Amino acid sequence: MKESNFKNTARIVGILYIIGTVAGVISTRFIGGNPNEQRIGALLTLAMGFSLALIPAFVFPILKKHNEAAGVGYIIFRGGLETCTYIIKAVCLLALSSIGTNTVIQAVSDSSVTAFAFGIGALVFYTALYKYRLIPRWLSAFGLIGALLHIVSGALVIFGLQENFDAGSMIMNLPIAAQEIIMAVWLIVKGFRNGGMNDVNK
Repeated sequence: MKESNFKNTARIVGILYIIGTVAGVISTRFIGGNPNEQRIGALLTLAMGFSLALIPAFVFPILKKHNEAAGVGYIIFRGGLETCTYIIKAVCLLALSSIGTNTVIQAVSDSSVTAFAFGIGALVFYTALYKYRLIPRWLSAFGLIGALLHIVSGALVIFGLQENFDAGSMIMNLPIAAQEIIMAVWLIVKGFRNGGMNDVNK
């Protein structure tokens, strides 16, 4: 892949990260509201899911050069499992907007359902970015910390020790949201380091 193509790929990935992250953050404002707000939340959830699902398709050729298993793992967790959970969540939100609150549907639509699919995919991705220095290591490390906090927050919600979108949950999920926006801007402006090629001297 030519260097210009890597730069274009980085820009596309950055834009997709911004769309997905912003849509996801805004969706929290509407989830749990009146039926119309629930529908808006569902549409924003789908926008987040589909934009984030496209990222592995663009990133895979780059990861494959270094570690094909990492690329496949990223596609499975971020492109496959996580996207499915967003679709299920959106369907549940639409159901809630039509038939009212239902304990089972509310539980499935809970964002903690996606915590592990997203978290594992993020850990695979940021580990590869860190190991092969495709972006600055401090930025990759920031992503790893954010992904771990996201997984822990999801587990706390599942066990009833935390509620989605409460202060504790928002604080624990803030690092990964901030990191992905910062990384998105970095990719748009700088691209992957050395055109996606590893350079152990940097």
